[in-house]
Amino acid sequence: MKTLLIVFHSTTGGTRQMVEALAAGAKREPAVETRLLAAPATQASDVLDAAGYVFATPENLAAISGLMKDFFDRCYYPALDRINGRPYLSLICAGSDGSNAARQISRIATGWRLREIADPLIVCTRAQTPEAILAPKSIEAADLARCRELGMQFATGIALGIY
Repeated sequence: MKTLLIVFHSTTGGTRQMVEALAAGAKREPAVETRLLAAPATQASDVLDAAGYVFATPENLAAISGLMKDFFDRCYYPALDRINGRPYLSLICAGSDGSNAARQISRIATGWRLREIADPLIVCTRAQTPEAILAPKSIEAADLARCRELGMQFATGIALGIY
């Protein structure tokens, strides 16, 4: 059975809601195992064993979160030249933009020679004050529906060998 690996970090819950919705959509495809792992718990062996990847992070100070960076730091070289051509996509929970975090993931994935199967899904929470930035997030139903749909499409594409 092929595996879709979802690696994420979430501080205020927004990214977690997004990946849980994506995983729910992906799990509708019985031919693909969906693994949802927090970035600190993810090992290079998890990356090597997967057929496709979702990298999900909040954007912190116009960058991926530190724990996502740690995941990439630990797993990049053990997986280099061993996962070429595999599909991936990224989810970003941002206060206002998210594009720089998406760009960072894209650069790392390019080094891994992964294939991006969809534009990054960026959800902007509009949090701009320190209090709003640090507060628990609630992702809107329409955005969660987009995540579920993307998960279902990705898992189906893996199952059918499209990706």
